[in-house]
Amino acid sequence: MFKISIAVDICKGLAYLHKSDLRFHGNLKSSNCLIDSRWVCKLTDFAPRHLQGEDIDDKEGEDEKYAALLWTAPELLRKIFPTGKRFGSPAGDVYAFAIIAKELICRDKPYSMESHLTDEEIISKVMSDNEVKRFRPAFPPELDGIQTAKQSYAIRKLIQSCWIEDPMMRPTIKTILKALNRINPYKNSNVIENMVVMMEKYSTQLEEIVAERTEQLQEEKRKTDALLFRMLPRKVAEELKLGRPVEAENFECVTIYFSDIVGFTNLAGGSTPIQVVDLLNTLYTLFDDIIEHYDVYKVETIGDAYMIVSGLPERNGNNHANEIAKVALELLDGVNRFQIPHKPDEKLQIRIGLHSGPVCAGVVGLTMPRYCLFGDTVNTASRMESNGLALKIHISSTTAELLQTENCYRLVERGKLEVKGKGTMTTYWLESQTDTDNPVPASPGGLSLSDFNALNIQPESERDGQSEVTSASDGSDEEAENEGPSPKYVSFLNMPSLPNAADIISNDSGLLELFDSDPEESSPSST
Repeated sequence: MFKISIAVDICKGLAYLHKSDLRFHGNLKSSNCLIDSRWVCKLTDFAPRHLQGEDIDDKEGEDEKYAALLWTAPELLRKIFPTGKRFGSPAGDVYAFAIIAKELICRDKPYSMESHLTDEEIISKVMSDNEVKRFRPAFPPELDGIQTAKQSYAIRKLIQSCWIEDPMMRPTIKTILKALNRINPYKNSNVIENMVVMMEKYSTQLEEIVAERTEQLQEEKRKTDALLFRMLPRKVAEELKLGRPVEAENFECVTIYFSDIVGFTNLAGGSTPIQVVDLLNTLYTLFDDIIEHYDVYKVETIGDAYMIVSGLPERNGNNHANEIAKVALELLDGVNRFQIPHKPDEKLQIRIGLHSGPVCAGVVGLTMPRYCLFGDTVNTASRMESNGLALKIHISSTTAELLQTENCYRLVERGKLEVKGKGTMTTYWLESQTDTDNPVPASPGGLSLSDFNALNIQPESERDGQSEVTSASDGSDEEAENEGPSPKYVSFLNMPSLPNAADIISNDSGLLELFDSDPEESSPSST
């Protein structure tokens, strides 16, 4: 736009001179075209001294003399060199305008493509009478700065018509001005107005670009925040983003979940490292998908161990035990249906341990910071897991008391258990959820002591009047075998939906041995 406007201003100046008594400029070149403070191009260095027949300045050197003649038409050059005088004509101004226009659109010297030639050689070639090929400035492969290919082609053709050899065939300044107005998309306004229009257009485009870049930045920020919130609790991450220190915080009561894979060492020993990674990634991806629907926070995974907690960093009253219990039951159901990718015939088993109590939580470290839990509650939850059984949810008495207030879980007392570093503890099995409004699948391990309670069958320690139940067998199996099964036991054992009842009863309580005697038919009553 600016280049065409400058060319239009030059043509207007030449049109004025050609109508005046001067009739022509006579020394038109790019150094004589000046831009004022209003971005208007004005012509200079025209005067009566340039009238036809003036002598060329002898003070100029040979190089300067030839360089000053690069804009001179060939018919004028043929007069200048024999006579040593300066000549001019309106057609000569048109030729000079063509050279200047080529400089404008190429933003380079008149003969920039012929830099291997000296100015004297260029002038000699321009003056040549070789009609086969007239020597003129060459255009670069692409005309930079032209808005469209159509404009580029039109300007190039206009320039070529202005420097043809025959002066009579060159267009007049008036014709050139009309051609430029047709090419110029801003012909009805001056440079200042064009500049304002372009600035407004650029401003609109800039606003669109800024809005687009801002949206892209926001999208990347959302991705970064999502990744950060996967690594740290949202509350903690927001504090770290603001540059604030995260103080350690005490929580009066939370519930912690621990689980690990039973026989993982042997399983890993018979697998390649890639297969182990694929197994753990598939399993824990399943776990992560499940816990997203509950008010729990994933603390970490260490090898085959999986640790989650409820009740922090956002407190939820006494609902933490309920949340963890539902998660544990659903995770256990997921494991029961899980298939080992590289060993589909083997059954994956996990142990789960739960415990509730106070903890201290905080961020540890600067490089790859971790949100860690500290306190005896963490150790006790880990002991619940390590002292549990495969496909069982082992919980402490503290967690059991919290779940009993919910009145929607089937809990079975395991009895007193010697726990390393904790002494004797009364622990329980979490079997299933009895809430029909929000059911969670029962433990895939089958039945346990809860099924005896449903049939009004008491553990052996209660039948013998003992207050303590241990995890080891104390000969009760032999007593049960000598006494023979009661009608209730036999009725329970022959239920068609419990094909593995004998194994379950033997494993859970050590109370009974199965007999093949005919049972009495009786229907169990639910409690």
